[in-house]
Amino acid sequence: MNFEYDTDTAQMRDMVVNFARRDLSGPCEWDAADFRRRWQLAGKQGLAGATIPGEYGGSGLGAVAAAAMMEALGEGCADTGFAFSLAAHLFAAVMPIADFGTEEQRHRWLPGLCSGDLVAAHAITEPEAGSDALSLQTRAVRHGNGYVLDGEKCFVTNAPAADIFVVQACTDPDAGYFGLTTFVVEAGTAGLSVGPPYPKVGLRGSPTADVHFDGCVVTEEQVLGRPGAGASVFSSSMAWERTCLFAVYLGAMRRVIDGTVAYVNEREQFGAAVGSFQAVSHRIVDMTLRLESARLMLFRAAWGLDRGDRDEVAPALAKLAVSEAAVQTGLDAVQLHGGLGVVDGPAETLLRDALPSRIFSGTNEIQRNNIARALGLGARRRPVRRA
Repeated sequence: MNFEYDTDTAQMRDMVVNFARRDLSGPCEWDAADFRRRWQLAGKQGLAGATIPGEYGGSGLGAVAAAAMMEALGEGCADTGFAFSLAAHLFAAVMPIADFGTEEQRHRWLPGLCSGDLVAAHAITEPEAGSDALSLQTRAVRHGNGYVLDGEKCFVTNAPAADIFVVQACTDPDAGYFGLTTFVVEAGTAGLSVGPPYPKVGLRGSPTADVHFDGCVVTEEQVLGRPGAGASVFSSSMAWERTCLFAVYLGAMRRVIDGTVAYVNEREQFGAAVGSFQAVSHRIVDMTLRLESARLMLFRAAWGLDRGDRDEVAPALAKLAVSEAAVQTGLDAVQLHGGLGVVDGPAETLLRDALPSRIFSGTNEIQRNNIARALGLGARRRPVRRA
């Protein structure tokens, strides 16, 4: 085991922290023009296509290096919503094109997605199909040399800004796991429309909206992978997302913990810095313990992803550990800042931004179900006959 970055990864991490502090920490609210400005800057720094092979405009990073990059982005960029949008673009939408696309599809879309000229969104969740992803109501009906899409998607990250949509639709309602197909649909296609951005409690710098398909015609060349392989495409993207995307929260927790330590060492009550009080210092120790434990689990999952492991438990455990740690760290930071913790600032912002992390990428309850199933819990066994 090696717990240190190699020289290149360490240098990249320092560069990303400094770049994000300087150029990406805009207002933590959705602003279309500023979002696009920062997006293009991130693309020029290689963040938008970090894990994509160099021949398509990316940097070719593996999962461990990508997690280190996202951790640095979360630490340097105070707008966690923007960092989340960038990670969702890369891991949920761009990686599927790189992993499952044809050469023609890769050369058509990946260079712009890597450079920051294009924004991608992944559309799977529906009003009646959230955790039950195999019950999608959006239909793709064969029509001539293509398909016609009809249906509604909700909670689509980046939808108001997206140029490219990676869309999951049902092509065979009776085929179960093999009934879903993935399509790449360009913004502006007739029959595709995007609703207004949601007002959200957290991740406000990340634009989210509904996407509607009404007689939207796509060609066979827009099928990603093969017909019926949509569930495999989705599972692959979730392995990346549940691992590398959540590294953003590691960086955000580190930034808030460091700021909280500085605050409690300066704030005085009863003639002493409040950081000297055991109740305060022990709470910060617990915050650090949760962060470092979650970090080890996440990088263990990233290491497995680089090795080509098909383990679904490690990413699920990492997602659980990081999201629960982020919420509790936000609560602790608010408490330690006292009155300042409930006004606009890093502590309350982390708490708001952390709350959605227990829901997206598969709710934490679903992750626990998946882990329990992998452990063999709930499987019916034949009773043992005794002589």
